[in-house]
Amino acid sequence: MNRNVLVKRYILPKINNEEVLRYMGVKVCDDMTGKLVKECIEICDSDSVFLPNVCCLVCDLDIRNEKLLFDDIKVESMSLSRHLAGCNRAVLFAATVGVGIDRLIEKYSRLSASKALCFNAIGAQRIEDLCDLFCDDIKKDYSEYSHTLRFSPGYGDFDIGFQKDIFKLLNCPKNIGLSLCDSFIMSPSKSVTAIIGLKSKELTE
Repeated sequence: MNRNVLVKRYILPKINNEEVLRYMGVKVCDDMTGKLVKECIEICDSDSVFLPNVCCLVCDLDIRNEKLLFDDIKVESMSLSRHLAGCNRAVLFAATVGVGIDRLIEKYSRLSASKALCFNAIGAQRIEDLCDLFCDDIKKDYSEYSHTLRFSPGYGDFDIGFQKDIFKLLNCPKNIGLSLCDSFIMSPSKSVTAIIGLKSKELTE
């Protein structure tokens, strides 16, 4: 079955210092921590660390009880069926900000634990920004539908093993350089796979 997988390239917004601090678990930022975050952000900006890419597929969705059918791919999950209740189509996507941030985290884990922590937080904030940009695009491109929030394998009883199906459908290694190991850990690490439900507004009126 031929599937129309779309690959999208993005330019991320400016790194949000406050969000980086939140991901670091910092509630009160002192001068030293503020300087640390600023230095790490400057490194990311100057080295063009991030390569934000998304690949996606929009497919028909059929839900019966707790069993879901994405085209010809089957999955059983109470959590996912409830989340996608009423949806007749779905967007399966994979997103990554690239391997650059992983290299910085690895480098500074040997040099400075605090900087490694900060780079990890920056990476987490960047992939969240990328997913938000993609979801905004879906809302614009499929304005005739209402949309669910994204839902990833591993949430609730949605088996993380479904990532294998997503990778197969989207051909993630070829399309965005994203690979999956046997334990379902993705590389680059700052990556996400998820599903967005699309519900025809005509069905809700």
